[in-house]
Amino acid sequence: MPSPPNMSTVPLNDSLPTDEEIEKELCMLDLEDADSLLKHVQDLVALNLDDFPDDQVDDEAARYAARMTKASITDGTRAGHLRIIRHYITFHLRRNKNWHAKRVDEQTPRDIAAFISQKCGPVAEGFEGRKYSTAVSTRAALTMWYRNLRPNESLTEWRLDSATNTWRGLPTRSRHVSQFMVGLEKTKAKSGEVSSSARALALEDIHRLYDHCMNPNLSLGERRAGTVRFIAYLLAWLMLLRIDEVIKLKFENIDKIPGERKFINITLTTRKQNQTGVLHAWKLHANDDDPKICPVRAFILLASLYGHNIKKSGPLFLHVSAGGAVMQRQPLTASVLSRALSKDLQSLGYASWALYGTHSFRRGGCQYRIKIKKWSADMVAAWGGWSQVEAVTMFRYFYSPNDNHEYMDEYDRNY
Repeated sequence: MPSPPNMSTVPLNDSLPTDEEIEKELCMLDLEDADSLLKHVQDLVALNLDDFPDDQVDDEAARYAARMTKASITDGTRAGHLRIIRHYITFHLRRNKNWHAKRVDEQTPRDIAAFISQKCGPVAEGFEGRKYSTAVSTRAALTMWYRNLRPNESLTEWRLDSATNTWRGLPTRSRHVSQFMVGLEKTKAKSGEVSSSARALALEDIHRLYDHCMNPNLSLGERRAGTVRFIAYLLAWLMLLRIDEVIKLKFENIDKIPGERKFINITLTTRKQNQTGVLHAWKLHANDDDPKICPVRAFILLASLYGHNIKKSGPLFLHVSAGGAVMQRQPLTASVLSRALSKDLQSLGYASWALYGTHSFRRGGCQYRIKIKKWSADMVAAWGGWSQVEAVTMFRYFYSPNDNHEYMDEYDRNY
């Protein structure tokens, strides 16, 4: 059986982070992309189903795979996932008749990588040569498979429980699979293939979201809910926040000096890489040149919407009922905001909406600071909370092949 594609490393001198540190950060970035795209797994799978023909040879392995998937996958999972999973089970049974589809152990991440390698590795080495998007779809479908097999496991980890000597979490979240995906992406990039990672939301996208969420023709409830939603979008974009960091903001994190209309201070209790506390604040200044992305105006609007009867403590972003009532005891959640973003982009007519996720705000805000505000890379790294090691991989936020480059012919003249 051919080996999976090699994963290259980045040559660095002793004054910079080591290859191991960089690889670890690349894996973390890969997992963030996987989380973002997993929200649109149905669409990703549908785009690549031709790579998994439904006319498998009717042998014992194929029949077993069909019975196994039918018995194990819930009704809510579409046929596309079943087809990929059947191919996965059949592939391994044909290699080893004693392989068991429901067994999850130290070997499982290697089984996942071997199957993706068979589908997407180079033809010259005996693989099928499918695109990187097929690898992403396969990983997403297998995530759904193992989630169904292990419904009580954590969705964000893969670790050995030393007390029971069993592996906890999802094998698709393992370091091995993430390393493999990073290496495969590099291999595909060298061969000229463009991968499908989360796309950035640019300034013009934020303007469109503003117009859409605050459309005066909407009902009162829709407009008020859209206002809360857009302000959450805007903070994620301006502050380069992960969506769970936005959702965790509280009234207590906002420091508005009475009578001060030039800026507003925001603090974070914790961040992903600062779980013990964040020591500095963000000062967001008013933007009179572009009122749609002005944070001061946004908070004035939010205060007006909430009114005087809302207790100014606890979660900042609250659910708004269909009738327009602000529900103090129902804060917005990351999953609700993610689904709302998908609906907003579809309503705006974005044909490629499945490539966007809540992480697209962090990507797009990063590009806004670099390309439009002309910040230096170190300023963006500090603002977005990237460490020295993470700053090496931050280039992926500055540039993605999936982002809009329609003005590329003007680059030399304008810059």
